[in-house]
Amino acid sequence: MKSTELHIPNVQVKTVKKIKRWETPYIGYLFMAPWLIGLFVFILWPMGLSLYYSFTNFSLLAKPTWIGAENYSQIIIDDDKFLQSLKVTLQFVVFSVPLKLIFALLVAMLLRKEIKGMSFYRTFIYFPSLIGTSIAVSILWRQIFGQDGFINHLLSYFHIAGKSWIGDPSSSLGTLIILAVWQFGSTMVIFLAGLKQIPNDLYEASSVDGASKFRQFISITLPMLSPILLFNLVLATIQSFQMFTQAFIITKGGPANSTYMYALYLYERAFDQLQMGYASALAWVLLIVIGVATALIFVSSKYWVFYESETGGKQK
Repeated sequence: MKSTELHIPNVQVKTVKKIKRWETPYIGYLFMAPWLIGLFVFILWPMGLSLYYSFTNFSLLAKPTWIGAENYSQIIIDDDKFLQSLKVTLQFVVFSVPLKLIFALLVAMLLRKEIKGMSFYRTFIYFPSLIGTSIAVSILWRQIFGQDGFINHLLSYFHIAGKSWIGDPSSSLGTLIILAVWQFGSTMVIFLAGLKQIPNDLYEASSVDGASKFRQFISITLPMLSPILLFNLVLATIQSFQMFTQAFIITKGGPANSTYMYALYLYERAFDQLQMGYASALAWVLLIVIGVATALIFVSSKYWVFYESETGGKQK
């Protein structure tokens, strides 16, 4: 009887020890293995190769030869197309990002209301973002703003002379900006989620004090939504710097290089001229530019982003 009583606890202790062995961190790494493999194989390894190639003369047709920082010095000192593409891209970012955020926020505030069929309206408005970056939409956009497109056909009813909006250097970039703003669905959904987290008690209390809708928006909605605004601003900025498909399909950088985006120039260097080393250097310069822009946004955020644990934009 005693031996049996002593044997059962020993079995239980061994079982517990086995369970503890399986609870080691290695099991976590096992489940993380697919993601880790993808991170190293498809992200870190290509980035490392790209950084190495940026210091070489590499044309895909011959082995890369080390040339040091020659690619970077040529980009900064003796590359007019680099400056032109960077200038156009900065213009695109400066105009498209604020307009996209403003439009997405306005639509999100309208969709916040609970009315019959609101789920359908939200889906319908979000749908363009699912197809906005596709080649088909870019081709359609080129037809809409062409000489015989829908815009000129609409203007003809008001006896207004139309033009090729994508063929005029003064308006071609504007057509791409409109397309970028039209793809506001993802930004709108994030804003909508943030608006739903704002307590209604704040609006009710301000209404009792006589605050107008505009004052509520300035004093309640924007401060409470400022972390979400920061998140959307960073994402939209990064995406705008990498804009490629629309410019490639709709305008191919023309007319007169008015839509010559940075990513389009990088593509031409890599796959048209087969200068992979130089293109890699352009990619890392773009990474630096995006990093600087993102850092400036975060530095400025301390003046306009407010959290629940903060007062007046500063931590307690």
